[in-house]
Amino acid sequence: MAESPRTTATVLGLGAMGQALAAALVRGGHQTTVWNRSPGKDTELVAAGAKSATTVAEAVAAGDLVVACLFDHQSVHDVLDAVADQLAGRSLVNLTSTEPQGARELAVWAQRHGIDYLDGGIIATPPMIGQPGSSILYSGSQQIFDDHREVWELFGSAEYFGTDAGSASVVDFALLAGMYAMFAGFYHGAAMVRTVGISAADFGQRSAGWLAAMTASLPRAGAQIDTGDYTTVFQSLDFTKAAIDAIVSASRDAGVDLDIVGPLKNLVDRQVADGYGAQSTERMFESLNPPPVGKPRA
Repeated sequence: MAESPRTTATVLGLGAMGQALAAALVRGGHQTTVWNRSPGKDTELVAAGAKSATTVAEAVAAGDLVVACLFDHQSVHDVLDAVADQLAGRSLVNLTSTEPQGARELAVWAQRHGIDYLDGGIIATPPMIGQPGSSILYSGSQQIFDDHREVWELFGSAEYFGTDAGSASVVDFALLAGMYAMFAGFYHGAAMVRTVGISAADFGQRSAGWLAAMTASLPRAGAQIDTGDYTTVFQSLDFTKAAIDAIVSASRDAGVDLDIVGPLKNLVDRQVADGYGAQSTERMFESLNPPPVGKPRA
């Protein structure tokens, strides 16, 4: 359903991300009210056309669409519990970084109070909001997602993951897991090359192109994992074990701790010890105890 520029929206929480979301709403021509627990963060938004609310109740009253972008799950309750009755009949979108079970708990809380609830995971930094590359994942109320699609596209590309309010959060944190593990590997490498006089900045330049080239193989690796058949070998676990053992040895020689590569070695060692050394390295995935395909773990 197409949105009208006169849609009334409220943004609760004006950290860097909340400010970016509110600014996108204002630029999109939506009547936008903003609130923050501590004062002074709405100056630029007000100058751009937003309205400032001094209380949460005032902010909620001003918007049919209420967007919460707060610190954590508990802060959502701290801010919204007192105005739950006032939120009844309104659309609440939680873009706070919330764990899957927290998102599901909030969905139950919202239903109990007659609030339509949509949860979202932001795959972007604040400067990316409204720019190419910004992506927000949603789950929960499909009606909110469909009715306000134009609003979501002001923030970035929008993708809906179903009525389970925790689904978007699972995907969000899974993507973040990949990102943090990649950066951690970079930190380990930077610690190693420092021992031979190479700066972390120089190593960063070297790593950027290499890692980008390697990530191109992820769809192929994912497709093999989905089959559960690791007999088509791109790189065997035996070969990977030899490489990881050498990295561990070189790290020890350099005096670099094994907090990052040690767990990786454990994954490989377990698979090789179980007799899968001749199979493809993607079989490491099975050491993570994933649930069967199509059957999420409860």
